[in-house]
Amino acid sequence: MTTTVDLPVKGMTCASCAKRVEKAVMAVSGIDSANVNLASDTVSISGDLNITAVSDAVNAAGYQLDFVTKQFKVKGMTCASCSGRVEKSLNALEGVLSATVNLASEQVTVAVSPKVTDGDLQQVVKSAGYELVIKSNTEKSAEQANSTAFYHRDSWSVIGAAVLTLPLALPMFAMLFGKDWMLAPVWQWILATPVQFYFGARFYKAGWHALKAFTGNMDLLVSIGTSAAYGLSLYLWLTFDGEHGSPHLYFESSAAVLTLVLLGKFLEKRAKKKTTSALQALENLKPTSATVKRNGQWQTLSASELQKGDVVKIRPGERVPSDGVVINGNSNVDEALISGESIPLNKSKGDKVTGGSVNLDGVLEVEASAVGSESTLSKIIRLVEQAQGAKAPVQALVDKISSFFVPAVLLFALLTVLVWGGIFNQWSQGIVYAVAVLVIACPCALGLATPAAIMAGTGTAARHGILVKDAVALESATHIDYVVFDKTGTLTEGKPVLIQSKAVKGSEADLLELAYALSEHSEHPLSQAIVNFAQENKVRLNDVVNFKVIAGSGVSGDLNGRTIIMGSSKWMKQLDLELPTELIEVEGASISWLAEMKEEGAELLGLLCFSDKPKTNALRAVQSLQRDGIKVAMITGDSHASAEYVAKQLGLDNYDAEVLPQGKAAAIEAYQAKGYKVAMVGDGINDAPALAQSDLGIAMATGTEVAVNASAITLMRGNPALVSSSLKLANATYQNIKQNLFWAFAFNTVGIPLAALGYLNPILAGAAMACSSVLVITNALRLQRMSL
Repeated sequence: MTTTVDLPVKGMTCASCAKRVEKAVMAVSGIDSANVNLASDTVSISGDLNITAVSDAVNAAGYQLDFVTKQFKVKGMTCASCSGRVEKSLNALEGVLSATVNLASEQVTVAVSPKVTDGDLQQVVKSAGYELVIKSNTEKSAEQANSTAFYHRDSWSVIGAAVLTLPLALPMFAMLFGKDWMLAPVWQWILATPVQFYFGARFYKAGWHALKAFTGNMDLLVSIGTSAAYGLSLYLWLTFDGEHGSPHLYFESSAAVLTLVLLGKFLEKRAKKKTTSALQALENLKPTSATVKRNGQWQTLSASELQKGDVVKIRPGERVPSDGVVINGNSNVDEALISGESIPLNKSKGDKVTGGSVNLDGVLEVEASAVGSESTLSKIIRLVEQAQGAKAPVQALVDKISSFFVPAVLLFALLTVLVWGGIFNQWSQGIVYAVAVLVIACPCALGLATPAAIMAGTGTAARHGILVKDAVALESATHIDYVVFDKTGTLTEGKPVLIQSKAVKGSEADLLELAYALSEHSEHPLSQAIVNFAQENKVRLNDVVNFKVIAGSGVSGDLNGRTIIMGSSKWMKQLDLELPTELIEVEGASISWLAEMKEEGAELLGLLCFSDKPKTNALRAVQSLQRDGIKVAMITGDSHASAEYVAKQLGLDNYDAEVLPQGKAAAIEAYQAKGYKVAMVGDGINDAPALAQSDLGIAMATGTEVAVNASAITLMRGNPALVSSSLKLANATYQNIKQNLFWAFAFNTVGIPLAALGYLNPILAGAAMACSSVLVITNALRLQRMSL
């Protein structure tokens, strides 16, 4: 849906900033135009707005949209028409950037400017006929306590209505066996009235709100339909002359329909809770207390009181209260519910631990590094909530249909009455058939079809260590036919080992000293391999001045008056150096060359060779993708020889080597130019541009924060096989959405004509309507049983 909105931007200072923001926003899929007003610090955007994608793009450019995202519970929604009404009312409020309602979770996610208060949002939703719930923890506890009373339970209305309806419905079945158990009209009225106006009051209340807002919803259809049956029964009873047996009343129809709809809503609510089970499981991981060292003494405090830098003691069986680093102790830690890793990991001094994981056997002392909302667990929960609250692109069609569906059904029901009454002179039957039309047409299943599947699918993904940013990412994943992996740390272990050093000039000991001095200041995996080797072999460390990182090429620095460089074969060739590759003893090794920069040019000093093995599951990951008809390539800044060696080992379809960071995005674009839908899998800062350029960015959470932020899917484990699992789950989720929409439309397409023609009485219509919602959610729950 094309919209135009002005978004506040923080951090802009000049025209250059404005251009960067415009360029970043225009790169977002679906955006038609972006114009920055530097005077008002806003960007005016037109197009198919995805506020999350725009925000990520602006953040990546170094700026920030000035808005906050909030989630609220909404009471009173029953169908897609309701959710559409809530969205429309919120989006019309000035300062609301976007509002997305998830009918399955009964929540709304709102992106608003800071000037918009919760009270403003609450008032707008109230005027639309619904309730936006803003609760404190105290209120939540009180509500939970009250909900234990039987008359507050969801089951009360179902049980009460069923008890009163049973004596009305039993005579219908008795007639099949020639028995006349029909109650007197007065008893039918006594039993039906509480069902209609007490247990069915919720439908009248919600239907009245819909009428006041000049819209329609499921409640309006149910209330009109059952009121028509109840009113017709009263009319026939009161006007009956008493001379020809008993009047034919429809009290049992109105009562049974209400009971079946209440039962359907009850079963639907229970089933919906299961779709959020993964999120609830994550919430349950949050520890409530922690043993903290304060003033030299161990104290038990609330986990919410933890501060960064606190030392925490974790005994066997306890949950780790926050992210941190082990400073004392040794133990196995279970991180299954966070990363999906089923095998416990051994943790000792210097290892990182994640809040929410379970300490199994030893005692650990951990220094807290991230607490509260900054912890990994809190970030995971936010991502899962964001994904489960997101709206899939296909939902736009459902929303459009829902906007005119209820009025169309009301018109069709009126035509049903007029045709049966005006043409066949059967006004009573016409009203009954119209009731069946109104009941079978309730668009509950239509509104649940998409969000139920997304909630179940993203929840299952989270349980296996796959975090999906939003529903757009799920849809993008279904079109992928080319997956491009980064090499180091993604397909390979990312822990290279120095296996050969060869001096071309001078001694090997001097070569290692120079390499060690330069590597000490670098975070590159090859540099870390040199540092590890040097420290193990007690190589002397010299001081370096003027140290520089040349992105994608290597490093340089001055040592004792000499300018030394260390880097890739490509860089050395650019300096016109001849490289004696015959000195390389290991096939497929990664190579770093050392040279000295002199006035007359560069002089080669020697080479270093590194081995970085493919991950044990890399071959299986590649083969799994290829079996699904997806081509697999690799992109790396490493040498052609090293890249070719790994490509052969893993059976890749293609590879690009010696690619500079800025060239990775261009390489992805080249694949896209050939017509492929490309997923990029990476874990480093250098991969961020390529992740953003790709049709689907997939980041390893074991890598950098920048890579994770630039991706649409995050893998909590450094397991490349999860890429195939992610794509399979996305396809299964979208297949499930299509099935749900088919059943939702099928019930109405088949049911409405049958009801209008008299082949479907109101009671069967009510049962079918209730079944349709439960069927849709039950189908979505199949995703939770997927094995990845």
